[in-house]
Amino acid sequence: MPLLMLNLVHREFQDFPSASLGWMMYIGMAVAKMWDTEWEIYSKVDDLYTYMRDKRDYDHLDEYIREVVLQLQGVDYTALEKITGECASRVYNALMHQHIEPGTKEAFDAYVSCLHQLYLFGAAMQLKRMGYHMTNMN
Repeated sequence: MPLLMLNLVHREFQDFPSASLGWMMYIGMAVAKMWDTEWEIYSKVDDLYTYMRDKRDYDHLDEYIREVVLQLQGVDYTALEKITGECASRVYNALMHQHIEPGTKEAFDAYVSCLHQLYLFGAAMQLKRMGYHMTNMN
């Protein structure tokens, strides 16, 4: 995850903790979709997070990804919104129950770990939706 993306998302955690976590799932989904369809174009974008965020604005990043990138409608659109919100809420709850002092290196590291896992989970969900199968390489 690029440092610039991490810094931008981290700043947004203060005011929108669950959103900053859920948005990372959406970003993972979007990158998986971009990788599968038009990576030769998107790989040239310096900062995919800012690129996607600025298509509408931070408050509508989720809608942009669901509508434009993932091309979801109806039940699929709503179901993804629900599961992403639930995952973000549960991760935020687990993070808060760690009782880590805010503003410390430990708090930042815990937050980054959560973002990383949600990004991977979002990518895995999207890859599965597109028919990819995870196979152990050992």
